Amino acid sequence: MQENGGPGGAVEHGFPHLAIVRASITALFRRMSADGIRAYATSLSPADAAFDASDDLHLGAQRVASAVVRALRLPDARMVVAFRPMEEAATVELTAGPEYFIEVNDRFRTHRRDLAAALSHEVAHVLLHRLELAFPDPADNEILTDTAAAYLGAGWLLLDAYREDALTHQRFGYLTPEEFGYVLAKRAALLGEDPSPWFTSPQAYEAYVRGRALADRDHRRAPLAGAGPLARRRYAKARRTGAAPAGGSGYRFEREPAGPGLRVSFPCPVCEQRVRVPVRGRLRARCGLCRTVLECET
Repeated sequence: MQENGGPGGAVEHGFPHLAIVRASITALFRRMSADGIRAYATSLSPADAAFDASDDLHLGAQRVASAVVRALRLPDARMVVAFRPMEEAATVELTAGPEYFIEVNDRFRTHRRDLAAALSHEVAHVLLHRLELAFPDPADNEILTDTAAAYLGAGWLLLDAYREDALTHQRFGYLTPEEFGYVLAKRAALLGEDPSPWFTSPQAYEAYVRGRALADRDHRRAPLAGAGPLARRRYAKARRTGAAPAGGSGYRFEREPAGPGLRVSFPCPVCEQRVRVPVRGRLRARCGLCRTVLECET
């Protein structure tokens, strides 16, 4: 896992990986099922992630690693944590298991606060390896790993490790802070678990708020009934012409296979799987992937 650190290291912001993040959420639902995702309703607790100077280095690291393993529901996986000088924050050796070797940067010997964050990314790698879930592009796989860690309850630590001030520019992982906030907000909307009280970094909380704002807008995209007046007007104009507007509206029109009517497809605000419904006014649709019932105004 990569790490940005030091006063001169720039921290990337915004949503440059949003398409891959959304594809990652869809991939998790497809591979794990809606019930499988909901089995991760409880996040790794701050108490289980705590690792301070009073803990024995190796025993404490093993304890935290075991907590991350339990949070990601890998009870038969054993993590062996070792410390060495390295550029990355951490790496994992992916094998058939059940024992996996994680090497972490020597700085975690003394900077223990963020060890659980580094481990959450590496254990998520193990989970995806066991699920045989991967994208063709290695860079996209790192985005998938961060997304899985955050969406399944351990990756809030990766956002909390983000700190940016006059002395430190620190970010772990491959998502931007706002993208971590977006994924965590999507998880919170699905499972009803608010991570915001756990953030110790003020900058992490601010990034979560920005990510949550975008996640909230996903539920106000036309043709969802919660769309705002401007989105409704744009949708009505597009419906008359049968062509969706440019600019990332997300919906597309097509002719129904049998008959002259139109149907519209749009991304589910929960799992991003495309949902197709007839253009017939007010109706309810159930997403076939995450089973969310959606109120639509088509």
